[in-house]
Amino acid sequence: MTHAEFVAAYGAGRLRTAVDREAAARMVSARLMLPFVLLPVFGAGVALALLGHLVAGVAVFAAALALRFAVRRTAHGFVLKRALEDERFYGEAVAAGLLRIST
Repeated sequence: MTHAEFVAAYGAGRLRTAVDREAAARMVSARLMLPFVLLPVFGAGVALALLGHLVAGVAVFAAALALRFAVRRTAHGFVLKRALEDERFYGEAVAAGLLRIST
């Protein structure tokens, strides 16, 4: 199915899509380089706590955990939205098995 056919059929509600949530979360985390972003934030939270700013340290640590959770929770929607907008990404997502289409 071409991208144009996919967009038209999805808009008309003639097909079902399934996004592999775990694979989507891994892909989005990798594209955002999430481990390289979160590791220093976790470190800053621990450093603040060790320096005596316990409340601020816990808040920074919790914010990093919340960011990780939010990215993993919304990754499937990101993949579907991006597949509808970008023909190249659509091809990559279908080829990688992130996006499964059924009629």
